[in-house]
Amino acid sequence: MSTTTPERTLLDFPFDARGDRLPPQVEDLRRERPVTRVRTIAGDEAWLVSSYELARLVLEDDRFSLKDTSVPGVPRQYALTIPPEVVNDMGNITGAGLRKAVLKALNPMAPGLVDWMRGHAARLVDRLVEPGPTADLRAEFTNPYSEGMHCRILGIPQRDAPFLARSLDIAFMNSACPIDGARVNWDRDIAHMTRRLDDPATTGLMAELAALRDDPDYAHLTDEMHATVGVTLFGAGVVSTAGFPDHGGLLALPAARGVGRAARAPERIPGAVEALLRVDLSIGDGLPRLALEDVTLGDTLVRKGELVLVLVEGANTDPAAFPEPDRFVVGRPNAAAHLSFGGGRHYCPATALGRRHAEIALRVLVERLPGLRLAVPADQLVWRTRYMKRLPEQLPVLW
Repeated sequence: MSTTTPERTLLDFPFDARGDRLPPQVEDLRRERPVTRVRTIAGDEAWLVSSYELARLVLEDDRFSLKDTSVPGVPRQYALTIPPEVVNDMGNITGAGLRKAVLKALNPMAPGLVDWMRGHAARLVDRLVEPGPTADLRAEFTNPYSEGMHCRILGIPQRDAPFLARSLDIAFMNSACPIDGARVNWDRDIAHMTRRLDDPATTGLMAELAALRDDPDYAHLTDEMHATVGVTLFGAGVVSTAGFPDHGGLLALPAARGVGRAARAPERIPGAVEALLRVDLSIGDGLPRLALEDVTLGDTLVRKGELVLVLVEGANTDPAAFPEPDRFVVGRPNAAAHLSFGGGRHYCPATALGRRHAEIALRVLVERLPGLRLAVPADQLVWRTRYMKRLPEQLPVLW
């Protein structure tokens, strides 16, 4: 088969900040140009991959690197808002010998964690309903639910949640140029997390990392490296998990109609979560990889050094992988084959925790607020632009 690098007018990417509808370009691109050139926010050119088969290939093939997307001079999706060495976060953690401690902390079967999440979610709903409707579900449930869980995992006080969350609106911006505030926030949060290492009240992951300072095998690790684990886990974890309840059937996603009925039977909740994860549109950018050598994707030649972006929403709605992709089906045979947690060596290490976190949120909301619905028309929601996640600035709800 011949390979081509077609000359076309470049599309600007990303396409749409709204998280309640699939961008109209996705289906046409996947059908006609599953590998196509786009121009990124940074002004660079990249290949956008929108079919399931090719997206999975990029994520699983070692000829495409996440780590090298942070190398100076390579094409970028947007300017970095964190130090380059943090981009390949789990790779750096593994290299430093900290992977075991991190994976232990992210295990949803850690003693008491599930019970704590259930209690925390219930307490948040109690506070939300006390004044009566309406309420902002993001501010009063989804954000504090995720922030609280990550403080619990890290072993730091719950009062740290709003302090650390202050940075996230800037830290996960997609900007064409570096952001001064991102560095200021990063330095402040690292200093704060470093102090937690010396706090005798610290428990959880941060206490385990602090204890490693007395182990000669870990003498090469600095306090800043330990603190970086805590800051990145909080930020990436909160931003990744907080959006799911917002998208969990509340945003008029055609595929998710009837999620409340599907989730009311406790045994069906995991299946409902898996179905919702597939149609979730909260990922606001493409998963970036840099080609380490010339690679043929479909009938397109991707050259060494070129940027490739995996369009998760394209892959997850590909009828070749998920027949009748617009149908919300609990219990699809390949339900967990979606790419919402990534794939390959950078498959999200917190996948099991993310699923359990979502299951608890969905169950508490369905059981406590069976009439939960948007309080405004969906097209009145204001969506954040140029951000790594599609987020409504507020999510007014009734019940």
